[in-house]
Amino acid sequence: MAQAIQAERGQWYKRLDLDESFEVVAIDRDEECIEIQYYNGEIEEIDEASWLLLEIAPIAPPDNWSGAFGTDNRVEFEPEADSLEAALNIMDANSY
Repeated sequence: MAQAIQAERGQWYKRLDLDESFEVVAIDRDEECIEIQYYNGEIEEIDEASWLLLEIAPIAPPDNWSGAFGTDNRVEFEPEADSLEAALNIMDANSY
């Protein structure tokens, strides 16, 4: 049975049908699509209608959230990052 769970950038979810963990890495409201990255590194783009049909549950990030990459890409945030959105914007500005 599908659940109407809103996609949130940076949130981890588990696909109950595949027993796979993934993170929402981008949401394009204009194109009505959601980009997800599975723990193993695979990236998939899902339209919003398909998202609503997924059997998913929000989960905490894995202990080793860098997964198959074997790297730790965590960024030290400046004190002015007073919200998750502000922190994600700083992270986007510092990515290569």
